[in-house]
Parts: sequence; C-alpha cells; structure tokens
Amino acid sequence: MPAADGRSRVVVHSKLTVVSSRPVVPGKAHTLTALDHAMGLHSLHVVFYYKEQLFGSIDLDPLRVSLSETLSLYPQVTGRVDKNPDGNWEVKCNDAGVRVLMARVGTTLDEWLTSGDGSEERLLTMWDDMPDDHSIWSPYRIQINEFEGGGVAIGLSCTHMHADPTCATLLIKSWAETHRREAISHPLFVDESSALGGRPVDQVINKKSSAAYYEAKSVASKTTSLPVKKMGTATFKFSNSTIKRELNSCPGATPFDLLAAMFWTQIARLKPSESKTKHSFSVCIDFRKKKSFGYYGNALHFSLLSVPEVEQLEREDGLAHVVGVVHRHVLSQKEEDFWSGMDWFEAQKGEGDKFGEPFKLYGPELTCVSMEHMLDDCQPLMYGVMFEKEKKPVHVSYHVGNMEGEGLIMVMPAPEGGLARTVMVTLPEEELARLCEAEAISSLNPTMLLSGRQAI
Repeated sequence: MPAADGRSRVVVHSKLTVVSSRPVVPGKAHTLTALDHAMGLHSLHVVFYYKEQLFGSIDLDPLRVSLSETLSLYPQVTGRVDKNPDGNWEVKCNDAGVRVLMARVGTTLDEWLTSGDGSEERLLTMWDDMPDDHSIWSPYRIQINEFEGGGVAIGLSCTHMHADPTCATLLIKSWAETHRREAISHPLFVDESSALGGRPVDQVINKKSSAAYYEAKSVASKTTSLPVKKMGTATFKFSNSTIKRELNSCPGATPFDLLAAMFWTQIARLKPSESKTKHSFSVCIDFRKKKSFGYYGNALHFSLLSVPEVEQLEREDGLAHVVGVVHRHVLSQKEEDFWSGMDWFEAQKGEGDKFGEPFKLYGPELTCVSMEHMLDDCQPLMYGVMFEKEKKPVHVSYHVGNMEGEGLIMVMPAPEGGLARTVMVTLPEEELARLCEAEAISSLNPTMLLSGRQAI
C-alpha cells in the first residue's frame, strides 16, 4: 500500500545508461524467433530482494563495472529493436546500452514485504512500452532500489520478445557471478542453429493439439473483447515439510501438480455458477533441455487442460484426484508437442515471410506457469543470484505485463529449496481477497507476502 499521504513509497532519483565494456562488432543482428514475436504484447518483470545492504552502500560504480563486463557477453541485450526487410523484429546489436534507474523506498524491506502489494511492487521495475521511435528505446531496464535500514531490491524489466523468466533470471545471475569475479555457471547462448536441440527443416507441420490450441487463442484474441478488471497479486510460501506431507497422498506428483490443482479448484469455487459448465486451465512449462538450458529467448509451451466442474471433481474424488489429472497432463506434454506449436507459429508467416501478429498467450483462461525446471540438485537457481558471497535473495518475484482474462498462477521454488514452493497468484481483486481466506489454503499455513494484508 502507498504511504499514508497517498504518495508512492518508491522514488526514482537518478537514471543512466550502462554500455558494454567492449565494443560490439558492427553489423551484427540477433534474429527473434516466431515464438519471440508471438510474445510481443507481454513484458516481463523480475525482482530480487536482499536483506543485507549490498556492497557496503549503494555505490553504482562497482555495479556499473560488472554490468558492463556482463553486457559485453550479450550484445543482444544492449541493442535496439528494428524491422528487417521481411518486416519482422530483430535486435541491432550495438552499444546503445541498458537503462539503469536508482530509487529509494520509504520503508524497510520487512515492512514492504508484509504491507506492499503486487501493483506497488511493479514500481520496483518501472517500465515504458515501446514508443513509435523504437531506435532510442531500451528493451531492458534495471532498477536498483534501496530500502530504509539497508535492504536492496534489484528489478529487471524487459520485453517478453527478448526473454522468458528463465532467460531473465540467468542474465541477472551472470551479472552477479561476474561481480563476484567467478565463472558464469549458466551462460546464455544465441546460436539459433542449435537452440533447443534443433528441428529438421524438412519435417512437416504436426497437426497436434498444441497447434490447434494456439490457433484458437489467436482467433479468440482477434474476435473476443474481455472486460477490463482490476487485478491484484498475492504471494504464498509453502514450507518443505508441508508440501512433503501433502504429497504423501499423491504418488508420483510434483509440488507443481499439487499446488496447481489446489489453487485451480479453489479459484473455480469463486466463479459464478453460470460459468461452471466447463473449466479450462492453461499450463505453461519450459522446454529447455540440459544442454540448452542457457538458450537466450523464449522456450515456453502452453497447453490446455479442460474438465467439467473441477471443484465438483474435487468434492467427489478428493484433491488427490485433481492432482493426478494435472500430473498426467503435464507428463503428456512431450517435445513433439512443443515443436508442433513452433511449427504453427512458423506457419503463420504471410507475404514476404512476415510473422503473424502477436496475441496474448497468458490468458484468457486461468494460466499456471511451472518453474520446476529452475531447481539444480534441489537448490533454486533464482536464489543463487548472489552479488556477494553467501548473501542470497530472501525473495524473488516474477510478473507478466499485459496479462488478461481469468488470472495467472506462478509456481516456483522457495528460498529453502527442496519441495518448498512460492506461489504468486494474480486475480481480479474481489476473487483474490476471497482466495486469501480460503480454508483449504490457510490450513497449510503459508507465509503471505506482498498481498496488502498481514500474514496468515
């Protein structure tokens, strides 16, 4: 919530541009894929919170030096977007640099995490959509926020055309490791020929359900206007012991399966009775392989899971049955389904090989994003983003801009690792308030953050 006098608690006091430490080779360009183009209506926002005061005090010089060194490895980050002769977006890799903002937050970090909300948190990653003159627009913004009493939040914003949550996380992780003078453990690469394992160019388009789903979403986005709703966001943290206990009755299921099923059923109960003839649920998973984990760009796959009256299903057969439904759906999504979707995006090219128009992939149905792949030996990668040794983030948030429809659920690892999970839920405000009071969720004793209310 804002300050008592209504003013924002986040005040940006300086702006600058940080360029790479080595000049970019002239004429280099980074090609955006068909999936990257499809993400063009969305933006991505990530915030890393640190309890301790980093660097002794917020001195931009050491940060700027290490950021410049990191950017020299990734010219596609410092460049500017432009249209190629086909009319498709590409990144002109140049030395234009990344916008960096410095801000002060008029409260302590602890107070912020308990009293703030999702809309206020977005002020830690201030963002400007692409203007008509895109030659001067930075696709990336970094904001360093200093809290009273020493806490720090580092926010990254970018267009979703450039990066998905994994890519954005690894970019900041690379910066942190460069700052500590350590080798980059998960470097990003932009070799499109080997990206995600590659696909034979002579392979025919596979008319599987994933392609049909994207086709339906594309058509709906052009023909259906959704009512504008004021959305709110709340964050729930579930302990390792809680998730382990709940999974005992769900053999083979993952924490994502459990939490996706639980929040899906509870949110379904909040819907008006006339909308309960069928419940659709969009599942988003990352399809990076181990050998291509550092792929720069988008590697997300969306699929549709539909059942008649999911909350009725829970009442009759128990939550474990719904968990099983989600689990089987996730397991059913194979690499070929991902490539079927990629084939469909490629097939939307029009005259002159121009990609199809972007549409909102997050929505209109309730969308749930799995970040199970972000665990390395049960340790969450986002909590390994340490600018100083052993000073891990105490919390990491992810937001998707321009999301529409019924809402968004993001299930990600929690700081303690193992089976512990953090769930960020974005819903219409009236539904979110009721969800936060749902007994099925509160009985698991989650820690609540950034919901504008006190912890359960």
